[in-house]
Amino acid sequence: MKTGAVYIRVSTDEQTEFSPESQLKAIKKYAEEHEIILPDEFIFNDDGISGRKASCRPEFLKMISTAKLKPKPFDVILVWKFSRFARNREDSVVYKSMLRRDCRIDVISVSEQLSEDKSSVLMEAIIEAMDEYYSLNLAEEVKRGMNEKFSRGEIVSQAPFGYKAVNGKFVVDAENAEIVKMIYNYCLSGMGIRAIAKKVNDMGARTRRGNFFENRTIEYILTNPVYIGKLRRSINGRDITDRFHQSKDNTMTVNGTHIPIIDTDTFEQVQARIAENKKLYPRYSRQALIEYMLKGIVRCSACGATLTAQNYHGGMQCHQYAKGSCNISHFIMKDRLAQIIIEKIRSDFENYFFDVEINIESDADCENAVIMSSIVREEKKLKRIHEAYESGIDTLEEYRIRKHQIQKNIDNLKKQIKKTGIVMPKIKCKETVSESIKILENNESSETLKNEIIRSLTEKIIFVKPSGVIEIYYKI
Repeated sequence: MKTGAVYIRVSTDEQTEFSPESQLKAIKKYAEEHEIILPDEFIFNDDGISGRKASCRPEFLKMISTAKLKPKPFDVILVWKFSRFARNREDSVVYKSMLRRDCRIDVISVSEQLSEDKSSVLMEAIIEAMDEYYSLNLAEEVKRGMNEKFSRGEIVSQAPFGYKAVNGKFVVDAENAEIVKMIYNYCLSGMGIRAIAKKVNDMGARTRRGNFFENRTIEYILTNPVYIGKLRRSINGRDITDRFHQSKDNTMTVNGTHIPIIDTDTFEQVQARIAENKKLYPRYSRQALIEYMLKGIVRCSACGATLTAQNYHGGMQCHQYAKGSCNISHFIMKDRLAQIIIEKIRSDFENYFFDVEINIESDADCENAVIMSSIVREEKKLKRIHEAYESGIDTLEEYRIRKHQIQKNIDNLKKQIKKTGIVMPKIKCKETVSESIKILENNESSETLKNEIIRSLTEKIIFVKPSGVIEIYYKI
C-alpha cells in the first residue's frame, strides 16, 4: 500500500468548482480506489494563492521540503489537476523532475489520468502548456478589464489616505482628510517633506496601515491627483521604478466620481513648489560601490538605526531620521566623526579604558562576565578619580585613599577569576592597535580596508546626541 501527499490550491474565492473541499473529496475518492493512504499531516493547502510562482506558495514549498526527507515520507503527490501543481511550465518541469529523480515521487492528477506509455509524457506537456496559456491569457483579460473600468472613472485600487472605499466608490474620511489638507498647507508655507513627516507623526497620525509617515509617504500624498477628484493608474501594471507615476507613457489619469479634498489651484501650487525644490536639491543616484570608513558601523542613540552618508553635503545622518521616522537629528560631518572615533580608539587603548561586549554562552560564562564587567567599572573609577585629582577637585590624600580602595576591589575581583581557573581575556595589544591607527590616518589607505579594521576592533559604535558623545564597544 502506498502513502500519498495531497496538494490543493485555489486562486480566488470565485472558483467554487475548484474549492479545497471539492478537490480534497475527489482526491480521497481516487486514493481509496487505488489503495493510497493519505495522512492528515501530508495534506498541503495554498488557499487563495496564484500558481504562477512556486516561491510565493508556502505550503507548496513545505511539501517539497518534506518530500526530500530520508527515508521518503510518501510515494506520490495527488492533485486535482496539473494546473493546481503549477501554472508555470518551468516550475512544473523543475519540481516534477526533481521529485522523480531525487525522491522517486510521482505527481498524479486525479482528473487528468494519463496512460503509462511514453505518449503520456507528450500529453502531460500539452496539458501544462494549455494551463500556462490559460493563466497568461487570464492575466491579460483581467488587466484589460481593470483598465476599461478605470477609464470610466471607477476605482480599481485600495482607498488612498483620506478616503474610504464604500460600495465601489471613494468616500471622504473626514478625520484623515483634515490631515491631508494640513500636509498641503505645510508644504505651501515652506516646510520641507521630512519636517512635514515629523510634524504629522508627532501629532499621533498614522498611515492607512498604521505605520509612521515617511518622506515618500508625504511626497506621494502631495503628488497624487486623487485629492483633486482624479484617478491615476499605471497602464501596464505597477512599476516599482516609477513610484510617483512620472512616466507619461505608462500613466493614465481620468476624472473620478469622488469628492475632492484639495482644490486644483492649491494642488498646482504644490506641484510647482516640489518641482522647484527638485531643481535646487537634485536627487543623487545611489552609488552602491562607493565605500567610506564608517559605512554601516555607527548607530543612532535614539532609534538604533545606522548613520548613513549624505552625499550632497559630506555629512552623516540617522537613516530613519532622514526618512522622517526618528525624532532626533544625528547629523555630523563624516570626516569629523571619523577623526573623533580614531582619537577615541587611540586614547582608549593607551589608557586601557574600554566598554566591552561579552558573549555569554553558559552559566560559567555568565558568572565570569559579571566579574569582568565589575573590573571594567572599577578601572573606569580609577581613571575618573585621577582626573578629579588633576583638576584639583580631590586632594592628594583623598586621591590615595580612594585609589587604594578601588585597587583593592579590583584585586579581589581578579582573585575570584583566578579561583575558577578563568583567565581574563586580553584586548588586542597596543602595538597592533597602533599599527591599525596608522592605517586609519593614512590618506592613501583604501576606505574598504579602514572599514574592515574598525569592524575587527569594535562590536558597535553609538553616536549620542545632543551631547556628542561617542560610545565604542570593543571586541575581546
